[in-house]
Amino acid sequence: MTSSSVSTPRVALVTGTSSGIGAAVVKHFCELGHQVLAVDFNPAGKAIAEQAGAAFFEADLTDPDACRAAVADAVKRFGGVDILVNNAGIQHVASIETFPEEKWRQIMDLMLTAPFLLTQAAWPHMREKGWGRIVNVASIHAQVASPGKAAYIIAKHGMIGLTKTAALEGGEQGITANAVCPAYVKTPLVDNQIADQAKLHGMDEQEVIEKVMLKEAAIKRLIEPEEVAQLVAYLASDAAGAVTGSSFNIDLGWTAH
Repeated sequence: MTSSSVSTPRVALVTGTSSGIGAAVVKHFCELGHQVLAVDFNPAGKAIAEQAGAAFFEADLTDPDACRAAVADAVKRFGGVDILVNNAGIQHVASIETFPEEKWRQIMDLMLTAPFLLTQAAWPHMREKGWGRIVNVASIHAQVASPGKAAYIIAKHGMIGLTKTAALEGGEQGITANAVCPAYVKTPLVDNQIADQAKLHGMDEQEVIEKVMLKEAAIKRLIEPEEVAQLVAYLASDAAGAVTGSSFNIDLGWTAH
């Protein structure tokens, strides 16, 4: 999946872009010639976006108005939205019994409601052109569950439902929707989980990596963000026009058991 996957420069809106997968997607899209709006609540994301050649829009996507404003900004700058990559996410590790309600609501608002609202706002622009690509960065936890991550797992499972519904509604309008489901990727989100997982499981941090994060993996390493970005770029390309409603596991063999 190289630059040959893209035949026409497009307008892409990517969320959660200040680090990790989102930053890698922005960089790769810019290298492919797309016009990119990087959206993140962290103002530090502006420098990262501009270094890659993208525009930046600061937004807290737990606010519905901010979701609509992000799409409106892409339309104002570039004339529309052709590609939407819903990537923004957070994590909180706690048992169901102790999970804080405010964290539950924040995760649902950011990781399930925001992708729906962004899709809804971008849809008319894709429909008008008869071409659109929606790529939802889910997780292998959209396919399987682990203890201590109820809100994250439920939101990611819901994202698969959104993906399938968008695929069915968009098929006749030239809009595809697919999900990417990585296992543990070398990102700050994963780094920040290690201490929490260690506390939850009564392990040291190295044990968490070996016995929790990589336990089910056939390939014993973390995934590089750029590897996920390559798959996202393919699904956002002209070459993937017949691919929709699918979930692509990039999971080091986790689900091969």
